[in-house]
Amino acid sequence: MDISLEINGTTRQLSVDPGVTLLDALRERLDITGPKKGCDRGQCGACTVHVGGRPVLSCLTLAATVRQPVTTVEGLSDGDRLHPVQQAFVDQDALQCGFCTSGQIMSAVAAVRQDVEDVREFMSGNLCRCAAYPNIVAAVEQARQADASL
Repeated sequence: MDISLEINGTTRQLSVDPGVTLLDALRERLDITGPKKGCDRGQCGACTVHVGGRPVLSCLTLAATVRQPVTTVEGLSDGDRLHPVQQAFVDQDALQCGFCTSGQIMSAVAAVRQDVEDVREFMSGNLCRCAAYPNIVAAVEQARQADASL
């Protein structure tokens, strides 16, 4: 089936099988590699992107069902200027191997936008094998203090 996806401000046309996930369409068809295929079961959060401004697990979302704009970690920065959450992750050393980082950042952006009180609970769907959790929480807190209107 032919579909149209708005990804990071650019509309892309592609032909996919009805069962193709948004994650596979992004990575394999559109060469957008920020979202990672970790568990492919919606349990790790590495594939988190925003659809219509809300965080979703792209490995569980069928590409053909997406009607709203999609934002990936690549679409957060403004040219060479990092998004405040991306900058906070750098400042707080909130990454080690980096595999989970794009999903963590996308969830963190949503946490800051929603002004969640319990960051740890909100971010609990994003797993980090390197256990950088204290630094991730610190990054979210830094970004929230920098600009809660992200």
